[in-house]
Amino acid sequence: MSSASPSPARPPLSVVGRVFAVVAVIEAFTWAGLLVGMFLKYVTETTEAGVWLFGRLHGAAFVAYVVVALVAAVKLRWGWFRALVALAAAVPPLTTLLAEWWLRRTGHLSAPTEPAEPAEVVRVSAR
Repeated sequence: MSSASPSPARPPLSVVGRVFAVVAVIEAFTWAGLLVGMFLKYVTETTEAGVWLFGRLHGAAFVAYVVVALVAAVKLRWGWFRALVALAAAVPPLTTLLAEWWLRRTGHLSAPTEPAEPAEVVRVSAR
């Protein structure tokens, strides 16, 4: 029987990281609802209720996602590339789920580590 080495533990999500993850899922869910609503409105021509409801919900979720992504980019020190990827993920349907997965997997939804304090300098005087 071989023993597999345990995978390195990922640091827990920060509060901002958790909020980002939740808002990313909500944004994707409302995108999916809007897509279903558009199918019902334009393909089956049965009802406009889905577009009416999910259009409003998705608009609010989209704005919330953009705001949370910008806050997370600053608080979690993402840098320009990660911030732009996270913001661009709000445009194609369901891509916020991929962005959240990528950021979580790479540890960028966790609190950034503080730089180590410089070691105390010991001065030795030559006599």
